[in-house]
Amino acid sequence: MVDDVQPGSIGRGQPLKGADLTVVSKEFTEQLVLGAIMGIAFEAAGANVLDRTGIQGSIGAREAVTSGQGDAMFEYTGTAWITYQGNSKPITDPRAQWEAVRRADLKNGVTWLPPSRLDNTYALAMNEANFKKYRTKTLSQVAELSKKDPDAVTLCVEGEFANRADGLHGLEKAYGMDIPARNVTQMDTGIIYTQAAKGSCTYGEVFTTDGRIRSLHLVVMDDDKHFFPNYNVAPVINTKALKKWPAIAEVIEPVTAKLDNSVAQTLNAKVDVDGEDPHQVALDWMKKEGFVK
Repeated sequence: MVDDVQPGSIGRGQPLKGADLTVVSKEFTEQLVLGAIMGIAFEAAGANVLDRTGIQGSIGAREAVTSGQGDAMFEYTGTAWITYQGNSKPITDPRAQWEAVRRADLKNGVTWLPPSRLDNTYALAMNEANFKKYRTKTLSQVAELSKKDPDAVTLCVEGEFANRADGLHGLEKAYGMDIPARNVTQMDTGIIYTQAAKGSCTYGEVFTTDGRIRSLHLVVMDDDKHFFPNYNVAPVINTKALKKWPAIAEVIEPVTAKLDNSVAQTLNAKVDVDGEDPHQVALDWMKKEGFVK
């Protein structure tokens, strides 16, 4: 990263001067923005930052940090608890979920720093026409519809969601759904929103912090059985890197504390709806909040 930034409310005294830090992220919009936010924060604190944002899939980004090829990323507590650590039942309390993930991951050579209020969990959403037609408001009602009229429930989902324990298979089990394979279409994340908006599928898998939900007037189904875990965003740092550069924690903590679902929806919409560059969106926000100059 080569941003011309100076310390604002963070990075004063440049406590990371001399550090070479590699920041990673997954490939979807929110992760690209969050990865840029983290890298810009480290730059302001004096670090030389290698940008490895945009790694495809959760596992690849995770392995980069655990192996030491990457030093830091923003990760989701629910993803770690279910996908990486192999648990089947989420912990309802967000703080307790973070603490459990943090404890379990210490042996894996990564340290979780304090979490944000940003909770980017999964949901199913439909367009207003289908909502008026089927009147489902909860996932339990979607399950009832799937039994009463199997052909009515068609899904657009991404490949990862289709195969994760905290994705489609777990959802079907929790709500007693049995959706035929012919009714499930896998596609890239971005296309799901437009296809759901067009009504090409009755329900699309969405992320609750995505700005396109609002712009496309999609109706989100309530997870009334609380199947989906809390997916609070928190910085995850390679423990060796954190021991070498403990100032990482103090630099990123105020930024993390500012992140919530409203901020995420706004920043994500700037990319996905307005067509802006994720890195520029991150930089503009960091300057607007006074974190950097």
